[in-house]
Amino acid sequence: MSETQVEKPLPHAILENDYATQWMGIEVVEVSDGKAVITMELKREMLNGFGIAHGGMIFALADTAFALSCNPPEGSEDTITVASGVDINFLKPGIPGRLLTASARRVSQQGRSGLYDITVTQPGRDGATETVAEFRGRSRTVPKPKSR
Repeated sequence: MSETQVEKPLPHAILENDYATQWMGIEVVEVSDGKAVITMELKREMLNGFGIAHGGMIFALADTAFALSCNPPEGSEDTITVASGVDINFLKPGIPGRLLTASARRVSQQGRSGLYDITVTQPGRDGATETVAEFRGRSRTVPKPKSR
């Protein structure tokens, strides 16, 4: 990095060592307490044998939005919030070259348990937004694992 370049701060603490998110080229559009919007261009390496988005790639995008929305952007010294279970419904194929957007929002938080809805969309041929998948995540806040 040259002296004139300024390193841009990460929009969320959990992204510092999130190599999967880096590999997928995920960009954070918005993140706040209980909410996240992220995007990912659907690249050739993310396609299945039918030439459409591999379901695991759509799931990974939604799961990343889930993680960002249920953990504080600045991180926590004592706890992490992880998935205790998820359901996903694939509604339309992800089309190569399109920009997928995952929008996450907290539905409910009761003590250490939370419920989040994540919608994955893409632009359609006619310019309208198409829903690719609906993901519902159940979270649990647990003590942060001790470093090795």
